[in-house]
Amino acid sequence: MNSATPSTPSPGSTGVPELGADAAFARLAELTVVDVRTPGEYASGHLPGAHHVPLGDLDTALPALRVAAERGELLVVCASGARSAEACRRLAGNGVAATTLTGGTTGWVQRGHALHHPPAARAPWAMDRQVRLAAGSLVLTGLLAGRRRPVARVLSAGVAGGLVLSALTNTCTMARVLGKLPYNRAGRTDLEATLAALRG
Repeated sequence: MNSATPSTPSPGSTGVPELGADAAFARLAELTVVDVRTPGEYASGHLPGAHHVPLGDLDTALPALRVAAERGELLVVCASGARSAEACRRLAGNGVAATTLTGGTTGWVQRGHALHHPPAARAPWAMDRQVRLAAGSLVLTGLLAGRRRPVARVLSAGVAGGLVLSALTNTCTMARVLGKLPYNRAGRTDLEATLAALRG
């Protein structure tokens, strides 16, 4: 979709309605922005005014998101657009219309738009960094253990195969698993405050 188009989003390559960064920037005041990244990613910088609802908490947030969607357009955001497209599909399956930001926060920054950076706080690493650490550690473990027990190399091969599949399908099972860890989930108090704000 052409990011200069300021009106109705159109289905993009993700199969859900998309809105380009420039159009989203022009309409930011009228959109309800929902960031579905992990707490660490959100804390590292997000669209101004974005509400934080991690993808793993989407079902819990559904009633509040339904209320927000009745008041105006929901713009769902992640780092690249893959998780936000998944969130939009899940919302659509529950009767809630939502649009994904083309290219996510990465595309937003590439178009020259600023992210809001909250006051510095100790936050988990961004998900892509966590995935790289976990994948690299598992591959090294498989290779080192494989020196004594060759069958352990299957671990390294499995991780490599998972990374190839991740690239081909634009999904990441490892990120989903890591996203369920306690430090990657929003605190109950934070989530409840966000849901209250969405309900207005």
